[in-house]
Parts: sequence; structure tokens; C-alpha cells
Amino acid sequence: MDGSDLRQLFLDKWGHSYDVQLRRQGDRVLFLVMWRYCEQASFPLTEDEYCARLQRVAACLNDWSLSAEVRESLQTTKHRPRLGKAVCLTLQPKTRASEWLLEEVP
Repeated sequence: MDGSDLRQLFLDKWGHSYDVQLRRQGDRVLFLVMWRYCEQASFPLTEDEYCARLQRVAACLNDWSLSAEVRESLQTTKHRPRLGKAVCLTLQPKTRASEWLLEEVP
């Protein structure tokens, strides 16, 4: 999975290029699909910054061998991002690589 695959998942599921974050919480990692999206005039990132963020998140998922799990969870969830409410997937990386994740992947 790469950043463009992640973006396409969001477009196919919800019709927008939603922002995404990874946050560490104890031994778990939260994959958060935020309510803001790239097509909004008020979106704080440029197109290039957004694509770079997606690429970094996808690289983490690949390193942790969680790409397939995230893809399946996104395709089957009934939730959708809305103002003030992110779609949250709880991940448990099987490697210690997540220890290097500080608070979030910017």
C-alpha cells in the first residue's frame, strides 16, 4: 500500500480525500481518519504536503504489516468522519517499530 492507495480508499468509501493520523496510545496505535479533507478550502495542507503525509502513514502500515487489516477495516466500517468525530481503528503492531512513533505521524 502507498499513499495513493490510501487516498483512493477514502475516495471510494466516502467521496473525499480525508486527512489521516497515527497516534500511539500505550502499546496500541490509533489510525484516525479525520473529518477534514483535502478538497475543503480551509484544509491546512497543500496537495503535496497531504500526499507526503499519506505516504508516511502508508509506510508505517507497511512496516508493521497492517496494510491489509486497515484496508479491510476501512472497506467494512459503517462509520464516517464528521465534524469533531474521526473514524478510529485500533491497531496492534506486532513489531517494536511503533515504539519510535512519538505522539502522531504529522
